[in-house]
Amino acid sequence: MPSPFPGMDPFIEFQSWDDFHAAFIHDIADELVPRVKPKYVVRRERRVYVEHDPDDPERFIIPDVTVAGRARPESVSTLEDSSAATLTAVEVTLPMPATKKEAFLTIRDRVTLEVVTVIELLSPANKRPGSDGRRIYLAKRDQVLESTASLVELDLLRGGQRLPTVQPLPPGDYYGFVCRAKRRPRAEVYAWTLRQPLPRVPVPLTADEEAPLDLQRLYAARFDRSGYDYSLSYDVPQEPPFSQGDAEWIASLLKSTDE
Repeated sequence: MPSPFPGMDPFIEFQSWDDFHAAFIHDIADELVPRVKPKYVVRRERRVYVEHDPDDPERFIIPDVTVAGRARPESVSTLEDSSAATLTAVEVTLPMPATKKEAFLTIRDRVTLEVVTVIELLSPANKRPGSDGRRIYLAKRDQVLESTASLVELDLLRGGQRLPTVQPLPPGDYYGFVCRAKRRPRAEVYAWTLRQPLPRVPVPLTADEEAPLDLQRLYAARFDRSGYDYSLSYDVPQEPPFSQGDAEWIASLLKSTDE
Protein backbone atom coordinates (compact mmCIF):
# COMPACT_ATOMS: atom_id res chain seq x y z
CA MET A 1 0.00 0.00 0.00
CA PRO A 2 1.16 3.57 -0.60
CA SER A 3 2.22 5.87 2.21
CA PRO A 4 -0.56 7.86 3.90
CA PHE A 5 1.67 10.93 3.58
CA PRO A 6 2.08 12.85 0.31
CA GLY A 7 5.86 12.81 0.81
CA MET A 8 8.22 11.58 3.53
CA ASP A 9 6.63 9.54 6.29
CA PRO A 10 8.14 11.12 9.43
CA PHE A 11 7.60 7.96 11.46
CA ILE A 12 10.34 6.17 9.53
CA GLU A 13 12.89 8.41 11.24
CA PHE A 14 12.73 6.78 14.70
CA GLN A 15 11.54 3.31 13.74
CA SER A 16 13.22 2.15 10.52
CA TRP A 17 15.87 4.70 9.59
CA ASP A 18 18.84 2.33 9.30
CA ASP A 19 16.84 0.04 7.04
CA PHE A 20 15.56 2.95 4.96
CA HIS A 21 18.98 4.60 4.66
CA ALA A 22 20.69 1.47 3.37
CA ALA A 23 17.90 0.64 0.92
CA PHE A 24 17.38 4.18 -0.40
CA ILE A 25 21.09 4.64 -1.13
CA HIS A 26 20.92 1.53 -3.30
CA ASP A 27 17.73 2.78 -4.96
CA ILE A 28 19.43 6.05 -5.91
CA ALA A 29 22.43 4.17 -7.29
CA ASP A 30 20.24 1.86 -9.37
CA GLU A 31 18.36 4.87 -10.71
CA LEU A 32 21.49 6.75 -11.70
CA VAL A 33 23.44 3.97 -13.44
CA PRO A 34 21.43 3.98 -16.69
CA ARG A 35 21.37 7.78 -16.68
CA VAL A 36 25.13 8.28 -16.46
CA LYS A 37 26.56 5.35 -18.41
CA PRO A 38 28.76 4.79 -20.31
CA LYS A 39 30.75 7.91 -19.43
CA TYR A 40 30.45 7.55 -15.65
CA VAL A 41 30.19 4.78 -13.07
CA VAL A 42 28.25 4.87 -9.79
CA ARG A 43 29.95 3.39 -6.76
CA ARG A 44 28.49 2.56 -3.35
CA GLU A 45 31.02 3.44 -0.67
CA ARG A 46 31.12 3.41 3.14
CA ARG A 47 32.44 5.71 5.80
CA VAL A 48 33.45 3.86 8.98
CA TYR A 49 34.21 5.59 12.28
CA VAL A 50 33.96 5.11 16.02
CA GLU A 51 31.26 7.06 17.82
CA HIS A 52 31.98 8.17 21.39
CA ASP A 53 28.98 10.44 21.92
CA PRO A 54 27.87 9.93 25.53
CA ASP A 55 24.31 10.91 24.66
CA ASP A 56 23.97 8.16 22.05
CA PRO A 57 21.96 5.30 23.60
CA GLU A 58 23.07 2.97 20.80
CA ARG A 59 26.62 3.13 22.19
CA PHE A 60 25.79 1.23 25.28
CA ILE A 61 26.05 -2.54 25.37
CA ILE A 62 23.06 -3.74 27.37
CA PRO A 63 23.66 -7.11 29.10
CA ASP A 64 20.97 -9.79 28.84
CA VAL A 65 21.20 -10.29 32.61
CA THR A 66 22.47 -7.86 35.23
CA VAL A 67 24.03 -9.66 38.17
CA ALA A 68 23.78 -8.09 41.62
CA GLY A 69 25.18 -10.65 44.00
CA ARG A 70 25.98 -10.55 47.70
CA ALA A 71 29.49 -11.52 48.72
CA ARG A 72 29.71 -14.88 50.52
CA PRO A 73 30.39 -14.23 54.21
CA GLU A 74 33.63 -15.60 55.57
CA SER A 75 34.70 -16.39 59.06
CA VAL A 76 36.43 -13.51 60.79
CA SER A 77 39.26 -15.80 61.68
CA THR A 78 40.15 -16.30 58.00
CA LEU A 79 40.50 -12.59 57.33
CA GLU A 80 43.81 -10.85 57.84
CA ASP A 81 42.01 -7.70 58.93
CA SER A 82 38.87 -8.45 60.85
CA SER A 83 37.87 -4.77 60.71
CA ALA A 84 37.51 -4.83 56.90
CA ALA A 85 33.90 -4.48 55.72
CA THR A 86 32.24 -7.16 53.58
CA LEU A 87 30.92 -5.27 50.57
CA THR A 88 28.27 -6.24 48.07
CA ALA A 89 29.46 -6.14 44.47
CA VAL A 90 27.06 -5.05 41.74
CA GLU A 91 27.49 -5.18 37.99
CA VAL A 92 27.25 -1.97 35.95
CA THR A 93 27.42 -1.22 32.25
CA LEU A 94 30.28 0.89 30.96
CA PRO A 95 29.84 3.30 28.04
CA MET A 96 31.38 1.70 24.98
CA PRO A 97 32.32 3.31 21.66
CA ALA A 98 30.30 1.99 18.73
CA THR A 99 31.51 1.45 15.19
CA LYS A 100 29.31 3.35 12.75
CA LYS A 101 29.07 2.54 9.06
CA GLU A 102 27.47 5.09 6.73
CA ALA A 103 26.86 4.46 3.04
CA PHE A 104 27.22 7.15 0.41
CA LEU A 105 27.60 7.29 -3.37
CA THR A 106 30.27 8.55 -5.70
CA ILE A 107 29.96 9.12 -9.42
CA ARG A 108 33.32 8.61 -11.12
CA ASP A 109 34.76 9.11 -14.55
CA ARG A 110 34.79 5.64 -16.10
CA VAL A 111 38.31 6.00 -17.51
CA THR A 112 40.20 7.90 -14.81
CA LEU A 113 37.94 6.92 -11.84
CA GLU A 114 38.17 10.54 -10.69
CA VAL A 115 35.29 11.47 -8.39
CA VAL A 116 32.87 13.75 -10.24
CA THR A 117 30.02 13.91 -7.72
CA VAL A 118 29.42 12.76 -4.13
CA ILE A 119 25.88 11.98 -2.98
CA GLU A 120 25.14 11.86 0.75
CA LEU A 121 21.97 10.81 2.57
CA LEU A 122 22.34 12.25 6.07
CA SER A 123 22.01 9.98 9.09
CA PRO A 124 20.97 11.00 12.64
CA ALA A 125 24.62 10.81 13.76
CA ASN A 126 25.55 13.44 11.16
CA LYS A 127 23.06 15.83 12.76
CA ARG A 128 23.68 15.18 16.46
CA PRO A 129 25.35 18.26 18.00
CA GLY A 130 28.78 17.56 19.47
CA SER A 131 28.94 13.98 18.24
CA ASP A 132 31.82 12.25 16.49
CA GLY A 133 29.45 11.50 13.63
CA ARG A 134 28.77 15.17 12.96
CA ARG A 135 32.40 16.19 13.37
CA ILE A 136 33.63 13.51 10.98
CA TYR A 137 30.87 14.18 8.45
CA LEU A 138 31.57 17.94 8.36
CA ALA A 139 35.29 17.25 7.94
CA LYS A 140 34.56 14.98 4.96
CA ARG A 141 32.17 17.58 3.62
CA ASP A 142 34.93 20.19 3.73
CA GLN A 143 37.21 17.84 1.80
CA VAL A 144 34.64 17.49 -0.96
CA LEU A 145 34.00 21.24 -1.07
CA GLU A 146 37.74 21.84 -1.46
CA SER A 147 37.99 19.31 -4.29
CA THR A 148 36.83 19.44 -7.91
CA ALA A 149 33.80 17.22 -7.20
CA SER A 150 30.19 18.36 -6.92
CA LEU A 151 28.18 17.52 -3.82
CA VAL A 152 24.53 16.50 -3.37
CA GLU A 153 23.24 16.19 0.21
CA LEU A 154 19.78 14.89 1.12
CA ASP A 155 18.46 15.67 4.60
CA LEU A 156 15.32 13.58 4.99
CA LEU A 157 15.31 13.87 8.78
CA ARG A 158 13.22 16.34 10.77
CA GLY A 159 15.37 16.04 13.88
CA GLY A 160 18.90 17.12 14.59
CA GLN A 161 21.05 20.11 13.70
CA ARG A 162 20.91 21.35 10.12
CA LEU A 163 23.93 21.59 7.86
CA PRO A 164 25.83 24.86 8.27
CA THR A 165 25.18 27.60 5.72
CA VAL A 166 26.14 31.27 5.68
CA GLN A 167 22.58 32.46 5.09
CA PRO A 168 19.62 31.06 7.06
CA LEU A 169 17.90 28.13 5.39
CA PRO A 170 14.38 28.63 4.03
CA PRO A 171 11.57 27.15 6.14
CA GLY A 172 11.10 23.43 5.67
CA ASP A 173 11.06 19.99 7.27
CA TYR A 174 13.39 18.42 4.72
CA TYR A 175 16.20 19.70 2.52
CA GLY A 176 18.24 18.88 -0.53
CA PHE A 177 21.55 20.66 -1.21
CA VAL A 178 23.13 20.73 -4.66
CA CYS A 179 26.60 22.27 -4.71
CA ARG A 180 28.09 22.35 -8.20
CA ALA A 181 31.87 22.38 -8.31
CA LYS A 182 32.00 25.32 -10.71
CA ARG A 183 29.66 27.49 -8.64
CA ARG A 184 31.12 27.16 -5.18
CA PRO A 185 30.59 28.57 -2.62
CA ARG A 186 27.05 28.99 -3.96
CA ALA A 187 24.67 26.06 -3.60
CA GLU A 188 21.05 25.36 -4.54
CA VAL A 189 18.76 24.46 -1.64
CA TYR A 190 15.49 22.59 -2.05
CA ALA A 191 13.20 22.86 0.98
CA TRP A 192 9.86 21.15 1.46
CA THR A 193 7.45 20.27 4.26
CA LEU A 194 5.65 17.20 5.58
CA ARG A 195 2.70 18.10 3.41
CA GLN A 196 4.62 18.12 0.13
CA PRO A 197 6.02 15.34 -2.05
CA LEU A 198 9.76 14.97 -2.40
CA PRO A 199 11.18 17.09 -5.24
CA ARG A 200 13.10 16.23 -8.36
CA VAL A 201 16.71 17.30 -7.83
CA PRO A 202 19.54 17.54 -10.36
CA VAL A 203 22.71 15.51 -9.91
CA PRO A 204 25.51 17.55 -11.54
CA LEU A 205 28.07 15.64 -13.60
CA THR A 206 29.97 18.34 -15.47
CA ALA A 207 29.34 22.03 -16.01
CA ASP A 208 26.93 21.13 -18.82
CA GLU A 209 25.66 17.70 -17.79
CA GLU A 210 23.33 16.57 -15.04
CA ALA A 211 21.13 13.61 -14.25
CA PRO A 212 17.62 14.25 -12.87
CA LEU A 213 16.68 12.35 -9.72
CA ASP A 214 12.97 11.93 -8.99
CA LEU A 215 13.08 11.45 -5.23
CA GLN A 216 9.32 11.07 -4.78
CA ARG A 217 9.05 8.21 -7.26
CA LEU A 218 12.01 6.41 -5.71
CA TYR A 219 10.70 6.97 -2.20
CA ALA A 220 7.17 5.76 -3.00
CA ALA A 221 8.55 2.56 -4.52
CA ARG A 222 10.84 1.98 -1.52
CA PHE A 223 8.00 2.57 0.96
CA ASP A 224 5.95 -0.11 -0.77
CA ARG A 225 8.78 -2.66 -1.18
CA SER A 226 9.85 -2.30 2.46
CA GLY A 227 6.32 -2.81 3.79
CA TYR A 228 6.33 0.32 5.89
CA ASP A 229 2.57 0.61 5.41
CA TYR A 230 1.98 -2.22 7.90
CA SER A 231 5.19 -2.15 9.97
CA LEU A 232 5.20 1.46 11.17
CA SER A 233 3.45 2.49 14.38
CA TYR A 234 1.78 5.90 14.24
CA ASP A 235 1.28 6.35 17.97
CA VAL A 236 5.00 6.80 18.76
CA PRO A 237 6.01 10.30 19.99
CA GLN A 238 8.26 12.18 17.57
CA GLU A 239 11.26 14.42 18.19
CA PRO A 240 11.07 17.26 17.47
CA PRO A 241 7.34 17.23 18.25
CA PHE A 242 4.95 18.16 15.49
CA SER A 243 3.49 21.63 15.54
CA GLN A 244 -0.14 21.78 16.58
CA GLY A 245 -1.20 22.39 12.99
CA ASP A 246 0.84 19.47 11.66
CA ALA A 247 -0.31 17.19 14.49
CA GLU A 248 -3.95 17.91 13.68
CA TRP A 249 -3.29 17.44 9.96
CA ILE A 250 -1.53 14.10 10.57
CA ALA A 251 -4.35 12.88 12.84
CA SER A 252 -6.90 13.73 10.16
CA LEU A 253 -4.74 12.12 7.47
CA LEU A 254 -4.35 8.86 9.37
CA LYS A 255 -8.02 8.77 10.30
CA SER A 256 -9.09 9.13 6.67
CA THR A 257 -6.65 6.37 5.70
CA ASP A 258 -8.19 3.97 8.23
CA GLU A 259 -11.75 4.59 7.05
